[in-house]
Amino acid sequence: MKKVERILYVTLSVLLVLCTGFLFYELITFKAIPNQFLFLAIAVFCVLDVLLILLVNFYFKKKVGRIISAIFMVLIMVVSGTVGYYVQATHSMLEKISTPSRGANMVSVIVKESSDYETIQDLKEKTIGMLSTISKDRTQACVKDIESHHVDFESQKYDSLSGMVNAFYKDEVEAIILPESSRSAITDMEDFANFNINTRVIFQTEIEVNNNTEAKSVDDITSHSFNVLITGSDSRVDIEENARSDVNMVVTVNPDTQTILLTSIPRDYYVTTVCDADDGCQNGSMDKLTHTGMNGVNTTKMTIENLLGIEINYTFKVGFDSVTEVVNALGGIDVNVPEEAAVASSTQTKGFSIAAGQQHIDGKTALNFSRERYAYVDGDRQRTRNQQIVLMGIIDAVTSPSVLMNYTSLLEALGNTFETNLSSDEIASLVQFQLDRNPSWKIEQYMLDGTGDSLMCAELGTTAYVMIPDQATVKAAKQKISDVLHADTSTSE
Repeated sequence: MKKVERILYVTLSVLLVLCTGFLFYELITFKAIPNQFLFLAIAVFCVLDVLLILLVNFYFKKKVGRIISAIFMVLIMVVSGTVGYYVQATHSMLEKISTPSRGANMVSVIVKESSDYETIQDLKEKTIGMLSTISKDRTQACVKDIESHHVDFESQKYDSLSGMVNAFYKDEVEAIILPESSRSAITDMEDFANFNINTRVIFQTEIEVNNNTEAKSVDDITSHSFNVLITGSDSRVDIEENARSDVNMVVTVNPDTQTILLTSIPRDYYVTTVCDADDGCQNGSMDKLTHTGMNGVNTTKMTIENLLGIEINYTFKVGFDSVTEVVNALGGIDVNVPEEAAVASSTQTKGFSIAAGQQHIDGKTALNFSRERYAYVDGDRQRTRNQQIVLMGIIDAVTSPSVLMNYTSLLEALGNTFETNLSSDEIASLVQFQLDRNPSWKIEQYMLDGTGDSLMCAELGTTAYVMIPDQATVKAAKQKISDVLHADTSTSE
C-alpha cells in the first residue's frame, strides 16, 4: 500500500471512530433510548467500526477491496453523523422548552394613528389615561420609565378598560398606557374592534416577571399518575409574553393503566381567580378563565386547581400563533372537517373559509380554524373541538415517516412554540417508556359546559360575555380525573 493511501485510510479510520463516538455520546446523554436498544446500537457500530478498520488497513491487499471498505466507512460516518446531529438537535429543543423563562409583560403608550405625536417627549404637559386598579403594578412601572425620560404629564385614572379607551376616543386624553396583555380584550369589544388600526405605539416598557410556576413533580413519571395543564396563549409577540389563555385543558395521565383523560375547559368559564401575591391578579375576584393568562400561567393553574379541586403537577404553555410555524414546517396537515365545523365566510377572520370533509391545510388556515368561533352556533364549544382536530392532525403528521424531510425546521418551530416545567430528564423518561414498552394508550375526552351570560369581569372592569359553569359537569370532571389518577378508567362521554 502506498504511503498516500495509508494516510488516507488511517484518516478515514480516525474520522469513523470520531463520528460513531459522537453518536454514542449523544445517545447516552439524551437518556431517552431504552438500555437494550442503546447497548445493541453501540455493539453493532463498534463491531462494524473494528471490522472495517481491520479490513481497510490490514486485511485487504487488493485496491478494490480497500475502496469498497472505505465506501462503507463513509456511509457509516454519514449515518452516525446525521443521526447524532438529529439526536443533539432534539435534545437541545427539549432543553429549551423545559428551561423556565422569565415571563414578560410589555406596557405601551398608545396614541391615535391620526395624531402628530411621534415620541414620548411629544407628550410633555399632555394628559395620559391609565388604569387605576387593573394591572396597577405594570402601569406604575411604565409611569416610572416615562418619568426617567424627563417627561412630565398629567394623569387621568380609570376603573375599567372600556372607560379608559372610550375617554381616549372622545379626546379626553391624548394618550393611554396599556398593558399589551389587555389589547385583545379591547379588540373583542364591538365598539373598539378597529382599535389596532386606529392607534399606534410610541413608547414601550418591558417588565420581566419571575416564572413561579414550579412543578409538583411525581417520584417516577413512568409509574405515578399526574396532571398536566395545557394552556394556549394568544400572545402576538412570543411564548414568554403573558397573554390571555384561550385554550385550557387538563391532561390526566396514568402510566400503569395506560389511560389519558383530556378535560377541556371553555375559555369564557366564569371562575374565582386565584393566584400568588407576586402574580398581580385580582385574587378572589370573578372573571372568565381566559383572563387569568394575562397574569401568567401560575394564575391559570391555581385558578383551575381551585375550580376542580385537584393538584396540577406540570404545565405546558403553547404559543397559539406559533401553530402556523409548526404546521408549515410539517408541510401542512390533513384534517377531517365535520359538517358542523365548515365555514363559508368568517366575520372574525375576513377571507377565511373551510369546507367539510378531508382537507390538507397550511399553517394560516390551521390557526384561523383553531380560533374561529363566531361562525358557529355552538361558539366556543365548537372552537374547542376544532382545536382538537388540528392537534390530532399535527400528531398524525409528526408521527409519519415523512416528518424526517422537515425535521430540523420542525424542531426550530417547536422550540419557539412550547414551554413546560417538565424537566428534560422527565420528558426523556417518558420517551424511553414509550419506546421500551410501546403501551397502547386509551385516550378519553371530556368538556365542561355551562350557560351564557353577561357579567362583571375583574380584569376588564366591565361586563362581558361569560359562561356560567354547569356544576354537574364540574362534578363529573372531578370524578373522572380522580378515577384515572387512582387507576379506575373513567366513563367516556
